[in-house]
Amino acid sequence: MYTTIHVPKIAVQRLRSFCIRRSVRRCNSNGRGREVFASTDHQLSFSRSRIGEFFQTAPRLENQYTSDHPLQSYMKRVVPTEVLEAVFMDLNQFGDQVAGEINDLGRQVELEPPQLEQYDAWGKRVDRLKTSPAWKKLRDIAAKEGLVEIAFSRLYGPWSRVYQVIKLYLFAPSSGLYSCPLAMTDGAAKVIESSGNMMVFHRAYGHLTSRDPTEFWTSGQWMTERKGGSDVGLGTETVAVHQPDGRYRLYGYKWFSSASDADMSLTLARITDADGRVAEGSQGLSLFYLETRGKHGDLNSIQIQRLKNKLGTRQLPTAELLLDGTLAHKLSDDGRGVATISDMLNITRLHNSLNAVGGMRRMINLAQNYCIHREVFGKKLVHHPLHIQTLARLEIECRGALYLVLELSRLLGLEETNEANEEDQLLLRLLMPVTKLYTAKQAMLVASEGLESFGGQGYIEDTGLPGMLRDAQVLPIWEGTTNVLSLDVLRVLHKTQGKAVRVYVADIKRRLSLAEGNADLQSACRAVSIAANVLMEFTVNSANSELAVLEMAARDYSFSLARIYIGALLIEHAAWVESLSTDVYTAQRWCKKQLNVVTERFASGFYNSESQILERDILFN
Repeated sequence: MYTTIHVPKIAVQRLRSFCIRRSVRRCNSNGRGREVFASTDHQLSFSRSRIGEFFQTAPRLENQYTSDHPLQSYMKRVVPTEVLEAVFMDLNQFGDQVAGEINDLGRQVELEPPQLEQYDAWGKRVDRLKTSPAWKKLRDIAAKEGLVEIAFSRLYGPWSRVYQVIKLYLFAPSSGLYSCPLAMTDGAAKVIESSGNMMVFHRAYGHLTSRDPTEFWTSGQWMTERKGGSDVGLGTETVAVHQPDGRYRLYGYKWFSSASDADMSLTLARITDADGRVAEGSQGLSLFYLETRGKHGDLNSIQIQRLKNKLGTRQLPTAELLLDGTLAHKLSDDGRGVATISDMLNITRLHNSLNAVGGMRRMINLAQNYCIHREVFGKKLVHHPLHIQTLARLEIECRGALYLVLELSRLLGLEETNEANEEDQLLLRLLMPVTKLYTAKQAMLVASEGLESFGGQGYIEDTGLPGMLRDAQVLPIWEGTTNVLSLDVLRVLHKTQGKAVRVYVADIKRRLSLAEGNADLQSACRAVSIAANVLMEFTVNSANSELAVLEMAARDYSFSLARIYIGALLIEHAAWVESLSTDVYTAQRWCKKQLNVVTERFASGFYNSESQILERDILFN
């Protein structure tokens, strides 16, 4: 179709003269001309000059399981053959569904964020939370696919948790953040299962682990109050008043409540005594179970004050909630709330990590597909060595993080089926915070660098790419910031008296031994072995150091734990008899990076008392 415009006569004459000359030049150079003006009325066609003839090709998603060769090779190497054969068809089908229907629903959710209607037309408070129809469809898919149920059915023993994590890893980047309520649902089911109160809460557990969309429940996790942060012992002001029927009524303000549309929630509160007094600190906190709505669908004495206006995760309904006499059941023993939620934190931190790796994989997949079609400076991006080098670095980072998350899920599966020995349990306790903090930070790096690989298109909201960067930013914040988790690593060292690190080093040595005799991996093995030995020496020497010095080193120490362990995992995979040359190259490249940053910075005086003073002066003087 052509659009016509009318211009003054003199302008037409000048344009006609110019365009004829241009048309002649085109004929001379191209062998063909184009009629510029209509026959008599001097109308000028601008359609092609207005929009041009070239359009960029949008990146295309393929089957998210079969196209993930690092994942498939890991499964073939580690997962028992009978389990692998049993789950292959499901993962293959789900990979197609993720790239198609689920990805479309996730995009629709992003374009249709939740809304809050607090009052009806007559002034009555209703607090209706309106979510996209796609959000509800994703809920149904999550139930049917068993994205929570798989882990608790234990159909494949300890491998059930690995199977679930793989499906969630495929699902998360397409899910429009529905992976978040699934994380809290998984965590709630784990807490109930571990609480010893299954007889009391079997109804809720059955809903949380159902594959029937009409029966499936999601759970919230309402821990954060107005003081905010991870220090729930100081920050929790909600009180619980005991009722004659054995239940409690909760009164408090939950400042950051993700998945506010959940069917139930777990929350912390302080039980009042006969005089209305409460115990302060973490020891005064108990864990409570509540259902968000009553039999008639009305809210359980809960008011939705407002939806949060967030940088990212806008698809997810996150709200400020007032609990004004909310009926609840005590789930933990008195004062044991924080200890009881430790199982939930392990689950949600694992979910955070698999979301991080899933996001990395999605960004790299899109960038890889885009570079095949996008032409710059006379050739496709795929033929520019610098561009390929950049994407390859991201790919190596993603593979290392993926194997770390899969190993963590394997250890968790062993623990959940009572097959974990003491060493497995110590490794799980140490690696859980390490994996969460490391993968979250690397997801930000990959999201930012990956976005840049699309040039200006990466900055355009219509492409859906900017949302990936915004959503990645929450990963280092949710379930404990990088610094909070680094201090948790120090607590593991203290509580185990350093045994956790000794087990960690022994496990690394065992994995490296699998590469003995492999000439291509000897340099990488030496690098990891030396880094592990030096880190162990640093740990022993720091055991009697001042706490402030250890706190300063905690972040770098945690990153060193992650990088060294990933190096061992990559070497183990590269030493496999069916490994590819790219697996060997990945291990080699990884082990040439700075593995043990903490000891190198310690030797440079980063953590001494003088540094503490100077760093404070830099900020405040």
